[in-house]
Amino acid sequence: MDFVDYYKILGVDRGASEKEIKKAYRKLARKYHPDLNPDNKDAEKKFKEINEANEVLSNPENRKKYDKYGKDWMHGEEFEKARQQQSSQRHYQSHSSGGQGFSEGDFSDFFESMFGGARGSSRQGSAQFKGQDLSAELELNLKDVYETHKQVLTVNGQKIRLTIPAGIENGQVIRIKGKGAPGISGGPNGDLLIKFNIINNTSFKRDKENLYSTVNLDLYTALLGGEITVDTFDGKVKLKIAPETANDTKVKLKGKGFPVYKKAGKFGDLIITYQIQIPTQLSEKEKNLFKELQKLR
Repeated sequence: MDFVDYYKILGVDRGASEKEIKKAYRKLARKYHPDLNPDNKDAEKKFKEINEANEVLSNPENRKKYDKYGKDWMHGEEFEKARQQQSSQRHYQSHSSGGQGFSEGDFSDFFESMFGGARGSSRQGSAQFKGQDLSAELELNLKDVYETHKQVLTVNGQKIRLTIPAGIENGQVIRIKGKGAPGISGGPNGDLLIKFNIINNTSFKRDKENLYSTVNLDLYTALLGGEITVDTFDGKVKLKIAPETANDTKVKLKGKGFPVYKKAGKFGDLIITYQIQIPTQLSEKEKNLFKELQKLR
């Protein structure tokens, strides 16, 4: 695998700060984004390179490995383990047989055979490794996830058709197999991990599959009973109010909540809390009537 200079791709120095890397990435990503360069294969290729470079350099741990191991940065841990094993074996052979053990040249050959270098490929062939997993975020409104639907996403220059199940949670991550970075030496592709950011811009509070709502109830209906119309997530329903309903009374509407994730046809409940509204700006007649009621009580 040829060495790819990620710093050169983003146009920054090796000592660039995280802020400088982020600024350079955003500038180039806007310039070469597929939506702004339709049917432009060169721009599409450049966009993929920019995203790959950002995936590595914007992550402090990955950047540290890249600076140390270059093109073999993804296999740095395997390299260290192999070097320690080789060192232990060389130490053992040196003490048990009086020999010199492996030379650095021998170890270089061993490293090349592990990670697909030129010399290793002539001996044992390149080792196959799974490609890097990629991450993306998708922002949706709460109403968007009330029903299962399909979307087309553009990630790393490739269009991905995604079925979004109803009831998906805020912060939930789903994994799409094989949609990450290409594998190494014929290895399998990495996966794509999509994190969902669900924006609740409704009057309902959500707790998993249950919804919660507060409904104002006038004093007279609370005292005498009656009928009101309330909003649910998918429409309006009429409710009967029992006489002498107390403040903060809760009623449960079964099956009027949110869809249960990956359980078609199943819904949570809607829990409504009644808030009694005290009348204001009373007329003199109303005040007198309340005084009469007070005397009766």
